[in-house]
Amino acid sequence: MLAQQTDLRLDTTFIDYVFVVFYFVLVLGIGVLARRSIASSLDFLLSGRALPAWVTGLAFIAANLGAIELIGMMANGAQYGVATFHYYWIGAIPAMVFLGIVMMPFYYGSKARSVPEFLLMRFNATTQRVNGITFALAAVLIAGVNLYALGLILEALLGWSLALAIPVAALVVLSYTFLGGLNAAIYNEVLQFFVILALLIPLTVAGLARVGGWDGLQARVVGLPPGPEQVSSWPGTSLTEIASPALSVIGIVFGLGFVLSFGYWTTNFAEVQRALSARNMSAARRTPIIAAYPKALIPLVIVIPGMIAGVLVPQLTTLKQGGPTDVTYNNALSLLMNEVLPNGILGVALAGLLASFMAGMAANVSSLNTVFTYDLWQDWIRPGRPDEYYLRVGRTVTVVGCVLAIGTAYIAGSFENLMDYIQALFSFFNAPLFAIFILGLFWKRMTGTAGWTGLISGTIAAVIVDTLVRTGVIAVSSQAGSFMGASAAFVVGIAVAVIVSQFTTPKPDSELVGLVWALTPRVGRGKVRVAPSAAGEAAAGATAAHREAPHRHAAIEEVPAAMDEEEGAWWQSPVVMGAIVLALTVVLYLIFA
Repeated sequence: MLAQQTDLRLDTTFIDYVFVVFYFVLVLGIGVLARRSIASSLDFLLSGRALPAWVTGLAFIAANLGAIELIGMMANGAQYGVATFHYYWIGAIPAMVFLGIVMMPFYYGSKARSVPEFLLMRFNATTQRVNGITFALAAVLIAGVNLYALGLILEALLGWSLALAIPVAALVVLSYTFLGGLNAAIYNEVLQFFVILALLIPLTVAGLARVGGWDGLQARVVGLPPGPEQVSSWPGTSLTEIASPALSVIGIVFGLGFVLSFGYWTTNFAEVQRALSARNMSAARRTPIIAAYPKALIPLVIVIPGMIAGVLVPQLTTLKQGGPTDVTYNNALSLLMNEVLPNGILGVALAGLLASFMAGMAANVSSLNTVFTYDLWQDWIRPGRPDEYYLRVGRTVTVVGCVLAIGTAYIAGSFENLMDYIQALFSFFNAPLFAIFILGLFWKRMTGTAGWTGLISGTIAAVIVDTLVRTGVIAVSSQAGSFMGASAAFVVGIAVAVIVSQFTTPKPDSELVGLVWALTPRVGRGKVRVAPSAAGEAAAGATAAHREAPHRHAAIEEVPAAMDEEEGAWWQSPVVMGAIVLALTVVLYLIFA
C-alpha cells in the first residue's frame, strides 16, 4: 500500500503550495457564498431546482471525474492501453443519451426528489427503503475511494501519513458541503471541471512530447506486455482475460456497455441529482447530454497519459514486465506528474487533482444526505416534522457521511487497482437497480413486491459471482468478473421480478400514469406530455403514489409536468444533441479501433 511509500513524494516548491492554498481558499469561499441561498431543505439538498442546463451539465460530468476516473482509468490505461476507452465510449455515452431523452421525463416529470422516491411512486415503500439503504451504503463506500485518493495526494505533497491526510481531506470537503449544500457542491464542481482540465491537458501534451507523439507512444507500448493489444480497442481480451475474442466482445458490449453502463448512468442518484436540480424539464433532459460531450473526449487526456506512464516511468515499466517494484498502477498519475511537469505547472496540476477527488467525494456525500433525509428519515423513520427539522438532519448526515468515508477510505486502499473495486461496487448496487427500473418502466404489470425482491436477489447474484472470481473458481480478471457479476445481477433481478409479478397484484393503471412508458402519452419532437383526457388520471395516480408520505410538498397537479422544451435551436433539442454526440463516439471508435 502507498502508506509506506516515502519515495513517492512529489518534488514541489513554494510556488506549487501557493497554487494549492489559493485553490482551497476559493473552494471554501464558494461554500460560504452558497450558504446565503439556503432557506429550506429543498435548497440545501436539491439547489431549489433552479440551476441552468450548462451548470448542471458541467456539474454532472465533474461529479464523475473523481478518483474513479483519474486514478482508476489512468491505472487502467497504464495496464491495458486503448481498451480502456470502452469505459467511456460504450460504457457511458449511450447510457447518458438514454437518460436525457428517455428517463429524465419520468424522473423530473414525477417531481421525485430522488431515485428511491421515484421507486416509491412506481412500486412501493419497501422498494424505496431497500434502494435507499443500498444506495447509502454505496455512497459511503465510493466516497471513501475519492477520500483515499485525496489522502494519497496530500501524503505525496506534504509527506503526511494517510492517518493524518485522510481526515484533513475529509474536513475540507465537509466544510463547503456543510455550509452550502448541493449549491456549493455543484458550483464547486463547475470550477473543478476547468481546474481538472488544467491538470490533464498539460500532462498529456508534455507526456506525448517526451515519447515522440502518438506514433512514438504506440511504438513503445507494443514492446511491453501484453503487446500489440494495448493499441487496439477490440476485442479487448487483455482487459477481460477472456481468451475467446467473440466472448470478450460480448462481455464488453453486454456486461459493460449495457448492464454496468446503463445501471450506473441512469439510476445512480449521485449523477441524476444534478439533473434534478435543473430549473425546468428542458434543462433536466439536456443535463446528461451536455455532459456527454466532454465525457466522449476526456479519455484522450486520461487514458493516453496512463499509457505514457506505462512506458515512461521506470517503476511502471518494471511492473508491466513482471519485475519487482514498490508501486502499483494506482501510482501512474502521481508518478507521471512528477516525471513530466515543471514546478509551477505542478502546483496547478495538484490543484486539479485535489479538485477531482473533492468533486467525486462531494457528489457522493451530497447525494447521500438527500436520500437519507428524504427517503429514510422523512418518509420512514420521522415523518411529519417541520422543514427546518429536515434541513438540520441533512446537515447532520453530511457530517456523519464524511466521518464514515474516513473508514471506507482504508477499504479502498487495500486494492491495487481502484477500478477493480469500483466496478465490483457498481455490479452489486447499480446493475440490479437498473434491472428492476427498466422492467418497471416498460412493463406495467410489474408489482411492488417484485421491485424489492428483484433488487435483493440481483445484488446477491452479483456478490456470489464476485466471490467466485476472487477465490479463483472463475478464472477471469477482476474487471471481467465485474462484467459477469453485473450481467448475473441483471438477469437474476429480471427473472425474479417476472416470477414474483405473476403471483402478486400490480397497481391499477390510474396510479401509474406518468410512471410507466405505456401510460404516458407522447406528442411531437420526443416530448412526453399528459394529454388533457389523462390529466385527471395523472393527478389520481400521483395522489395514490404519495399516500404513504402525505407530507411531501411536490405539486401533485403537475405530475407528470408538461415539458417546456424551449427547442428554438438545435442545441436546445435533447434528441439532436444526443444524435450528434453518438456520431462523435462512432468516429472516435473508428480512429482508435
